[in-house]
Amino acid sequence: MRQIRELKPNERLPIEIFLLADPELQVLKSYIERSKCYLLDMDGMIIGGYLLLPTRPMTVELVNVAVIEPMQGKGYGKELVLHAIETARSAGYQTIEVGTGNSGIGQIALYQKCGFRICGIDKDFFVRHYSKPIYENGIQCRDMIRMYQDL
Repeated sequence: MRQIRELKPNERLPIEIFLLADPELQVLKSYIERSKCYLLDMDGMIIGGYLLLPTRPMTVELVNVAVIEPMQGKGYGKELVLHAIETARSAGYQTIEVGTGNSGIGQIALYQKCGFRICGIDKDFFVRHYSKPIYENGIQCRDMIRMYQDL
């Protein structure tokens, strides 16, 4: 059985899954305590998850959407994003935001397919906040592409 559920009290946070989406542990630790964690549980095995981070009144940010590597490319990421949108809407938020790297071509396409629109670029975000360069699709991840969706 597959379900997306909130992290249970006293359940260990699967940090290794969220490090797939954000490889800088210190950056992850800076917001994880303020976030609500949702996990994709398949027959008792956690294969993915996301975090919802309240940022401003009536606004929440979707952060760290991740699926374990053997399960990527099967639609679970889209399932997580759509679940996050509905969870934010049900919680009364008016806007959901997301940021992703300029090199994450698949992620940018996924978010747009799920209804997000590009609203800005945080230039050199990954250069300023990460200790090592990140490369995806042969492209250095330098800028954060900011996206949003009205709920």
